[in-house]
Amino acid sequence: MAMAKPIIHHRSPDFIPVIQQVRADLKWLFQTSQEVLTVAGSGTAGMEASISNFMSPGDKIIAINGGKFGERWLKIAQAFGVVPIEVKVEWGNSVDVSVVADLLSKDPSIRGVYVQASETSTGVAHDIQKLAALTRERENTILVVDAITALGVINLPMDAWGIDVLITGSQKALMIPPGLAFIGVSEKAWKLQTTAKCPRFYLDLKREKDNLLKDSNAWTPAVTLWIGLAESLKLMRAEGLDKIFARHARLAQATREGVRGFGLEVFAKNIPSDAVTAVVSPQGIDGQAVYKNLREQYGITAAGGQDQLKGKVFRLSHMGYADVFDVITAVSGVEMVLTRLGYKEKPLGSGVARAQSILIKE
Repeated sequence: MAMAKPIIHHRSPDFIPVIQQVRADLKWLFQTSQEVLTVAGSGTAGMEASISNFMSPGDKIIAINGGKFGERWLKIAQAFGVVPIEVKVEWGNSVDVSVVADLLSKDPSIRGVYVQASETSTGVAHDIQKLAALTRERENTILVVDAITALGVINLPMDAWGIDVLITGSQKALMIPPGLAFIGVSEKAWKLQTTAKCPRFYLDLKREKDNLLKDSNAWTPAVTLWIGLAESLKLMRAEGLDKIFARHARLAQATREGVRGFGLEVFAKNIPSDAVTAVVSPQGIDGQAVYKNLREQYGITAAGGQDQLKGKVFRLSHMGYADVFDVITAVSGVEMVLTRLGYKEKPLGSGVARAQSILIKE
């Protein structure tokens, strides 16, 4: 409703309180003393800025590729002439941190480690705390984390762990429409920015920071989204970080156990994401048909698999403005759709009952 109010001019005094509140609340959310920069664009804009602002052509980075969004690091790096050293992770698994440690020890010229906190395409989380421990004491190597489906879901204390660049987007746990990317930057990363030679103009983070310190923006901001963001951050502040993380963990556990209770398999093999659960579609049933029928028959929005997982999995989100009955509705909808598609392994209600047994506990 805040976004339905009449628009205000982004250079007028009316917008300054919005900027000031958002500045303070984003620092709280990112758990950092540094400024968090906001740019008009999707989360991919934040990913691109994290390469163009801190790297030079020819620099080497480690790109952890465990899914569709891990692949994106490779493509962005190559577009800027940055050399990605791919750590290929089997889809469904999280990265073996020792592999990254070995690469860093063998080649001190590596300038960055780029990773997803939550690989949205597979429903897998990577161990960011352990990766941060590898880069923290390396003066010229930064850790860059795509937390687009992780920030505001799981604990990612930027300063305490030593995350150098932390990225998220507006349409996930921050609960507003797509169109904003947020980038937290450490002091170490800012030092690298002074010598980075990749071209940049609109996504020049130093220019954004200089303007933000004056309660302004480098370019015309997405004013309506900023106003919505101020409201969503108020909601998050009221709930508190510990309760936010606990709620997401509970909803995620109930979702995973709910689909297992109906005889289904969760795709994540070791560290499942608390933001999204990828579910393996039963033998002989197209995963694309599952999520399409959820929408068409019951008005439930889910997602299908991407690339090699297309038709093999479907994905259920439990992040942001989600609560107990969102999970119950989703699991119930999955049961009904699969039963109508011919699935007979478990009776209706088996998964819902399992989810309820978790959600009823306080």
